Amino acid sequence: MLGNGRLDCNCFDGTKRLGHIRGKLKKKVWISQGDIVLVGIRDFQDDKCDVLLKFLPEEVRSLKAYEEIPEHIKENEDDGNQNEANLKFEDSDSDDGNETDEDGNK
Repeated sequence: MLGNGRLDCNCFDGTKRLGHIRGKLKKKVWISQGDIVLVGIRDFQDDKCDVLLKFLPEEVRSLKAYEEIPEHIKENEDDGNQNEANLKFEDSDSDDGNETDEDGNK
């Protein structure tokens, strides 16, 4: 993501293009790094493209099954749950033996 609705696209033909997210997709479909998108290459500018559609992970698997995209492409497996992070926090107070509950009682 470059900002202002622009992003770098690595196309299957081996070309890196500057992609522009259409107004219809802005703030409705969130595109993150690693997502598979359908782009339309501009006729008058070969190094720029327009993002037309974001594929869901099940659509990417279907496209692989129909051999429309290469098998070595890894799809983004988060299913749109970008707010849920798999983080594990450790309690540093439990090492000293003086454990307290939520109310501060021992």
